[in-house]
Amino acid sequence: MPTNLDAWRTLTRHAEGLREVDVRDLLAEDPERFIHFSLSMGPVFLDYSKHPVTRETMGHLFQLAREAGVVERMGAMFSGERINTTEGRSVLHVALRDFSGRSVYVDGEDVMPDVRAVYERMRDFCHRVRSGEWTGHTGQRVTDVINIGIGGSDLGPRMVTRALEHLDPEGPRAHFVANVDPLDLESTLRRLDPERTLFIVSSKSFTTQETMTNARAARQWLVGHLGDDSAVARHFVAVSTNTERVREFGIDPENMFRFWDWVGGRFSLWSAIGLSIALAVGPDRFEELLCGAHLMDEHFRTAPLEKNLPVIMGLLGIWQLNFRGAETQAILPYSQALEWLPAYLQQAEMESNGKGVTLEGEVAGCHTGPVVWGAAGTNGQHAFFQLLHQGTRQVPCDFIGFALSSGIGPEQHTMLLANFFAQTEALLQGRSREEAKRELLEQGSDEAEAERLAPHKVQPGNRPSSTILLRELSPYCLGALIALYEHKIFIQGSVWKINSFDQWGVELGKKLAKRVLPDLEGDRTEGAHDPSTLGLIEVWRSMCEGL
Repeated sequence: MPTNLDAWRTLTRHAEGLREVDVRDLLAEDPERFIHFSLSMGPVFLDYSKHPVTRETMGHLFQLAREAGVVERMGAMFSGERINTTEGRSVLHVALRDFSGRSVYVDGEDVMPDVRAVYERMRDFCHRVRSGEWTGHTGQRVTDVINIGIGGSDLGPRMVTRALEHLDPEGPRAHFVANVDPLDLESTLRRLDPERTLFIVSSKSFTTQETMTNARAARQWLVGHLGDDSAVARHFVAVSTNTERVREFGIDPENMFRFWDWVGGRFSLWSAIGLSIALAVGPDRFEELLCGAHLMDEHFRTAPLEKNLPVIMGLLGIWQLNFRGAETQAILPYSQALEWLPAYLQQAEMESNGKGVTLEGEVAGCHTGPVVWGAAGTNGQHAFFQLLHQGTRQVPCDFIGFALSSGIGPEQHTMLLANFFAQTEALLQGRSREEAKRELLEQGSDEAEAERLAPHKVQPGNRPSSTILLRELSPYCLGALIALYEHKIFIQGSVWKINSFDQWGVELGKKLAKRVLPDLEGDRTEGAHDPSTLGLIEVWRSMCEGL
């Protein structure tokens, strides 16, 4: 386990010596600290000079990565080895955006020709829909696309489509339905014309309970309005591997786009799961997204650890969680278009690294996977930044911004960036009691009032943040940003020696839901449940009586 590594023990001792370190002092002592603790690659610039680390700290962290076998595990992933050992699968989402011309093998078979063939089918379909060649059952052009999926089949496409929709306002409007709560589907459908709506049912097995329940409800809505079961073939397509189930639903298998078991759900937006992205913003922009991710892949694969952005970000997270005791991570994109990024990364990180058992089946022996949360700035400043600045917890923050505006208001973007830079400075610098009192006096408070209010205006400062600055919110830059976080997650899982690519923790609740469902549909509670759950079912039943 990781805690047995020599570098882990060294870092534990080193962290004790830095327990009271003040980054403000480190910046004052080293005028070139910003240069030494920042790095750029392509369109991505990372500043981590506001973290409580020294060059010695980073040296120990890089040594930890080496002792944990990170380099070897990176090679194993890119070469197609079955590093998802609990499911016996390769982990090759990187192959989906590989434009190098290299062959990528799984069990001795080059998967790249198949990948390219699926992309060509996606491109052709997108051109037909976007040009109006593909029409609905009544000959109407498609104006709205609804992706029905959940988890990785929803959050990735939802996040990217929202982020890039400003680039193609003339394309089909994209909508996303994931929650089995009927209000999710109903509130989406009530605004749409069934004659102009196309559904994408995204489920590898075509048996996912929530997705198929929503898909059947959508099918019923469509047929109810158009009065013909054959309409399904013109208004539904599938992203799946289960041809028979797709055919039974009424979807022509020719309109099924496949992907592979070596593509994990939360890493699947690069596959046919991204069909909604390509339809909404165009297949060319979807390819630009892939190219940006490939740029980061190549950097990750070839750069030395000391100059490797995902490695540095991953190790900083380990430093904060395991050696500084910071158990949460805030994701703060200063872009309204990236409002879904915190939720997307929440799934990517917490489903990947929220594990308590190592690859060998032992208890991990240390914390793994921080609690990830956040919101778009500047909204978050008026919601939870209070806790970041004056709360009792240290919360490392990732601030993400863009040099150029995506909108038409340069003045607003300048104000956005002013807040973006100011918040990282405020977290670092803080405000002392003396400064707070002086400000109150300057504002007209008398001595007694200033003395009374000053403690409430103190901000401790010395609070860590990383700043990620990109040139613009383009498909290329966004692809690089997403891949950066994917590889950061991989680095952390590799150091913790856990499997970042399974998700057994979600299975039990789904299994028990299938046991509870018959109890809710019948007159009696027949299942074997604990007394609390039995009691809740009975309370629910009493609330429903007479309805």
